[in-house]
Amino acid sequence: MNGSPDAVVVGAGPNGLAAALRLAAAGLRVQVVDAGERPGGGMRTEELIRPGYLHDVCSTVQPMAAAAPFFREFDLASRGVRLVFPELNYAHPLDGGRAAVSHRSLEDTAAGLGRDADSYRKLFGPLVEHGTDVVDFFLTSALRGLPLRSPVEITKFGFNGLPNVRWLAHHHFQTEEARALLAGAAAHGMLDLTQPLTAALGMLLTMLAHHVGWPLIEGGSQQLADAMVTALEEQGGEVVTGHLVTDLREFEGVPAVLLDTTPEAFLDMAGDRVNEGYRRWISRYRHGAGVFKIDWILSEPVPWANPDVCRAGTIHVAGTLDETIAGEAAPNQGRLTDKPYVLAVQPTVADPSRAPDGGHVFWAYVHVPHGSDADMTEAIENQVERFAPGFRDTVVERATKTAVQMEQWNPSYLGGDISNGQATLRQMLARPVPRWNTYKTPVRGVYLASAATPPGPAVHGACGDNAARVALREVFGVREAPPLKPPVR
Repeated sequence: MNGSPDAVVVGAGPNGLAAALRLAAAGLRVQVVDAGERPGGGMRTEELIRPGYLHDVCSTVQPMAAAAPFFREFDLASRGVRLVFPELNYAHPLDGGRAAVSHRSLEDTAAGLGRDADSYRKLFGPLVEHGTDVVDFFLTSALRGLPLRSPVEITKFGFNGLPNVRWLAHHHFQTEEARALLAGAAAHGMLDLTQPLTAALGMLLTMLAHHVGWPLIEGGSQQLADAMVTALEEQGGEVVTGHLVTDLREFEGVPAVLLDTTPEAFLDMAGDRVNEGYRRWISRYRHGAGVFKIDWILSEPVPWANPDVCRAGTIHVAGTLDETIAGEAAPNQGRLTDKPYVLAVQPTVADPSRAPDGGHVFWAYVHVPHGSDADMTEAIENQVERFAPGFRDTVVERATKTAVQMEQWNPSYLGGDISNGQATLRQMLARPVPRWNTYKTPVRGVYLASAATPPGPAVHGACGDNAARVALREVFGVREAPPLKPPVR
């Protein structure tokens, strides 16, 4: 960049890039700096095992890319980013060749749940009808004073979502299938499912499945990251990779610095410029379970015992509600289990472009204790084999990452925690510190813009976008953030 930037963003994950694009839309000269070899953070796609086989190293399924207000405004289609939809959003196999499945259609999903069909319609129908309002409320600053749309449905959502998922499942459903389907979605939150608020995540992800679906990005999640970089460069911004920032003094004279990092990384970069009170609050901020991940190349699709599971993009491999709860309790209590909740994705079901003709990729991860270096390959493959006999015979090659290695790959995944902090009730209300403006730090002109700020984890760009709006207002006097710039034709 010729001359000094008006703003620097540290971290080129989805939140960092979203922040950069919002700042650039205001006419600012923006530089993004990232320690990785390529931009994208959790959206990176790599040929981990063999050329031509594309593996999303972390984030694959992207409902928020379709639903979140930032990405609706960004307009993926105009940027050449194509969402692809599996025939079924997700499936939850059960013993005896049974399975609960989520269709894009709420009605079709309910019809497959037997005597729980009416309960499913009543619980999720109104949320799907007001899906955009629900998403916008939780992803924007609505909790901090913006007008509340669909107040009745959002109030009902809060009433049902505040308890734990066991309560919600038993209160509304009678069948093993419906209860498992809800628990599998809730377990994405990496929490002990007996904790409050786990019902809310299960409801939100279930609602999204019918509101926008659970799509993947054709060619890998990297395509979205690259489109965001291109959009920034079209506005004169730049992304610098392979540069680790260790000291904020590097940016002396830059009016605004936004950090798509952990709160702990901010403290390290800020040094003695941060007061002791803020440091104490950050020391109380808790990171959650880590992940152990496997990527496979397969000779053929996974031989699921229930043929419907073969049509799903995402599979929750855990068994019943009680088994799912037990599988998630272990890592959150610092234990390993031989029957973990396995979150699996079969990308080539929806996107054959991720492998050469006739090839297949498949990945899965389990939650493990924070900072664990345990190898969970056998436990994961045992769980998959339980519901897909003969699975091991399809494995051509595999690559694994322990929780420790996940942090090495992305420093924001502290201890393997891909959520940048537990999504507990307390930490969602005060993330990462209990103050009204959680994006603002004690260092003048420096803002947190990562998933450690509201609204928390997922590829929605809202943390970065919200932080950028605060910086525009406080540093540059821009009261109304301008809309994103359309692509250059």
